[in-house]
Amino acid sequence: MKRKRPLVLLLAFLLVAVSALAGCGSDSSSSSNRKTIRIGYQKGDPLHITKSLGELDKRLKEMGYKVEWKQFQDGSALIEALNAGSIDYGRTGDIPPITAQASGSKIVYVGAGHSKAKGSGILVPKNSSIKSISDLKGKKVAFSKGSSSHYLVVKALQKAGLSLKDITPVYLDPSEARIAFEKGNVDAWAVWDPYTASAQVNAGAKMLVSGEGLTTDRDFIIASKSYAESHKKVTDAVLEETEKAMEWANNHHSELVNKLAGELKMDKKTVQTAVERRVYGFSKISDTILKEQQSIADLFYELKVVPKKVNVQDAVLK
Repeated sequence: MKRKRPLVLLLAFLLVAVSALAGCGSDSSSSSNRKTIRIGYQKGDPLHITKSLGELDKRLKEMGYKVEWKQFQDGSALIEALNAGSIDYGRTGDIPPITAQASGSKIVYVGAGHSKAKGSGILVPKNSSIKSISDLKGKKVAFSKGSSSHYLVVKALQKAGLSLKDITPVYLDPSEARIAFEKGNVDAWAVWDPYTASAQVNAGAKMLVSGEGLTTDRDFIIASKSYAESHKKVTDAVLEETEKAMEWANNHHSELVNKLAGELKMDKKTVQTAVERRVYGFSKISDTILKEQQSIADLFYELKVVPKKVNVQDAVLK
């Protein structure tokens, strides 16, 4: 009997090992059985508003899912998390999905927000002698490289018969650009709300030109291609509840301002300025929106902001 003991122990070990490997395979090989949905958002964005209302959580709970919300500082960090499989859905501006595609990321567009162009623009100090885009020739203009503001600056210059070669671009993120703008180290600053509203309300900055007629500057909900395609009902729920949350936002400005002022740690007048010049909304991706995104992608390839041509159609959810 003693001679059989090593064989028994070996068989027991193999049984445990096989069970462990089987368990690992079920966790890592597919997300189809996972009942937690990970959603990335940024402070004050449409998904943050959706989160605060709680209706998406309720709906997905009824479908057997739990929502795990993850906050990000910017779209680039959110895209990285999406690529790493740390989140399933997220909200970005119009540029991150393009740069993601250019880098080979397998993402899809789930929905698009209404234009935010009225709250985006090129600012100049209150006592600036700059009165038109043409006056920017030879001036220092701050903006974040590869952002929606980068696109806005290029389009504004083109409309005035100029190009980036006619100005001195100063590539800074919004927090750095704000300091440079306030200290007078740059002549103009291209940015979006709530930064534009804050500069106007608190520093008396003037909007030289807004994004209206130059760019649409939309929000997008994007997702992991594999996850969205295998979870169509969840994807529909995320978009539909975001649409409802945006309707709420349009009809409850006072509550929204209070909510955002607290979350963003900004004064209510700044937040109110940003909210009142924006129409909230979300919808499915249309051919028109795809053409807008393709135009941005083509221009950024021409400017060598992205390393290769991007076909936006490849990121459409089938």
